[in-house]
Amino acid sequence: MSEDEMLEEEEEVLDNATQCPACNDMTGHQVLREKSVGTGADFMVRCDECQHVHTVEFRPPPPTNLPFILSDGPQSERVVLVVDADEEFVRGDVFEEDEKLWRIHQIELRDGRFTKADFATNIARVTAIRTDMVRVKMTLTRGEDSTSDVLVVSQDKTFTASHLIEHKGETWRIRAIHTGTGRTLRGTVEAPDIKRMYLHEPPNPEHFTPRTPRERRQAWKEGRLGHNPNPERPKEQVKGGVHPNASKKRSQKKKRN
Repeated sequence: MSEDEMLEEEEEVLDNATQCPACNDMTGHQVLREKSVGTGADFMVRCDECQHVHTVEFRPPPPTNLPFILSDGPQSERVVLVVDADEEFVRGDVFEEDEKLWRIHQIELRDGRFTKADFATNIARVTAIRTDMVRVKMTLTRGEDSTSDVLVVSQDKTFTASHLIEHKGETWRIRAIHTGTGRTLRGTVEAPDIKRMYLHEPPNPEHFTPRTPRERRQAWKEGRLGHNPNPERPKEQVKGGVHPNASKKRSQKKKRN
């Protein structure tokens, strides 16, 4: 089985991972119904573990207009972009506009002061310089605690909701991806289109090392392996430096003599 086929199987098993109120854990879900509510949506889902049916609500924040000064070499252009009212802008963040990538250089507040970070409702204008890298904002949740972080990747990098990713030596599951049009529990999104990724710590399985290709495929299906595992096929052990069939071969040779 090719690696692409194994990734497809993993996608089916991990599809629509979210918090189950009955299991009190991150589990896979089946989407029973999707209903548009304004610019957001309600998802009626059923837990794959306990079959509990519940509703997951996604509501994008209200939009607001924010002026940007975009500098591309010696040329600068003023544009007004529609952003989320609660969107936080940080100096050094990268975003896409007019099929180009821009890095935030200055953030000016309404009172004339400059800051390293603030929310859209407090900002008068943003100055950005063209670049080719993307900073993906993330919210990482472990139990009741949540922290924010950023991931710097190339502009052609993609992320898939419900998949496992490695970040700073730890494994996380992408619960949802927030784009400019809302949040999604499934699907693949390009890095420049991501406003924020929501990561949850997956259950900690016991350490497992596949011994055969068959065990490796089964572990992929059950989600017991981390990102891009590469277990080796077990080799036949030789005790005391002598092959286990050596004595048998010598005895057969002596019998023929």
